[in-house]
Amino acid sequence: MNMRQGSLWDKILWYAVPLAMTGILQQLFNAADIAVVGRFVGANAMAAVGSNSPLINLLLNLFVGISLGTNVVIANSIGRKDDVTIRKAVHTSVIVSVVSGCVVTCIGELIAVPALQLMDVPAEVFDYALLYFRIYMAGVPVILLYNFTAAIYRSEGNTKTPLVVLVISGVINVILNLFFVVGMGRNVDGVAIATVVSNLVSAVILIVGLMKSDGDIRIRAADLRIDKKVLLRIIRIGIPSGIQGMAFSAANIVIQASVNSLGAVVMAGSSAAFTLEVFAFYIFSAFGQTCTTFVGQNNGAGKKERCTWSLQLCLGESMIFTMTICVIILLFGKTLLSFFNGEPEVVEVGYVRLVYIFGAYFFGLMVEVFSGYLRGYGISLLPAVTALAGISGVRILWVYTVFKKNRSFSGIMTAYPVSMFVTAAALFLCVMILHPWKGQTK
Repeated sequence: MNMRQGSLWDKILWYAVPLAMTGILQQLFNAADIAVVGRFVGANAMAAVGSNSPLINLLLNLFVGISLGTNVVIANSIGRKDDVTIRKAVHTSVIVSVVSGCVVTCIGELIAVPALQLMDVPAEVFDYALLYFRIYMAGVPVILLYNFTAAIYRSEGNTKTPLVVLVISGVINVILNLFFVVGMGRNVDGVAIATVVSNLVSAVILIVGLMKSDGDIRIRAADLRIDKKVLLRIIRIGIPSGIQGMAFSAANIVIQASVNSLGAVVMAGSSAAFTLEVFAFYIFSAFGQTCTTFVGQNNGAGKKERCTWSLQLCLGESMIFTMTICVIILLFGKTLLSFFNGEPEVVEVGYVRLVYIFGAYFFGLMVEVFSGYLRGYGISLLPAVTALAGISGVRILWVYTVFKKNRSFSGIMTAYPVSMFVTAAALFLCVMILHPWKGQTK
């Protein structure tokens, strides 16, 4: 895809839609995990799988953010037609993904018990949650390898290949879920093993594809080494992006601990709603990543006005698609929630969460696109710090003040729209003040 010439609105769609579908399909397969254990094991197992998400995301997001650094460095090099840097960035990224994955695995296994205890996971859920978490952590190296290789494809405008690969591995995941849980009578360990195996399949397919590529992103075994200069560029952009993702997860762990304190029924309903709400999240997250790549390539080519136009189009298209999916889910929300668990109390709790979260997503899409825009220019620390203060700061403060006085599910859920509004307003001011396009021409 040539992002540096021609119309932008259609190219942004062609890039963002497969990227959003990748995230949505990934969540559908994750939903299969929750649905299978919810139907065939019980509410406690379902709550255990869902309650792991904030902690898993906290451990993974730093390195997933570094993969965004890979995207920016390669995209910018493509804009400058710097073939040497592209090749160095590709091979550096592959090594970093595997090493990082091994580090996260070790950390995860060491902190598993105390971390789940800090989250106030109830006793009847704890053993399930610990078993799922340990198995999932063992598969982190291949999960990160998939994320980094997918970022390499996306940096040159190819979002379709990671989508097709995810479809293949996702179907394998669902089949293995049913095989282990229904066929072999396993519980959360069955869906965890299925998840790890399916991620291994997707990572292998993408690596083989890169090895057979005839472009600058081709992987050659002889060139697999870390280039320090390129690594520093990737880290400079990627680590702040990862911190921004961790800011979401750290705050969500505090929120999840508060949700856990309200009992297993609230945990189950919240887990089911989370599985649905992230469909909308992946849409505006895709437009944020799209903005990063388009701005990265056009900034590298010196076409600043196309960077500004990319921001405006990503905001507009993200608004249309995100709000549409939110309305659709709300219209059929209770029916969809009952698919995971038919208990009326669980469904009602899940629907309350959807209402609050989708209200927050109006501002959340602005956070993602503004952050993506700044990252495309290589400005990564500022949005990270802003997210840390606006999202983590506000939510943690909310838990220990407002929720402490009003210990209800709606009381804790209000933290989401409030924190998103504060962060979106702050990032808007950052974009307006920095105006990196000022004085530039096409």
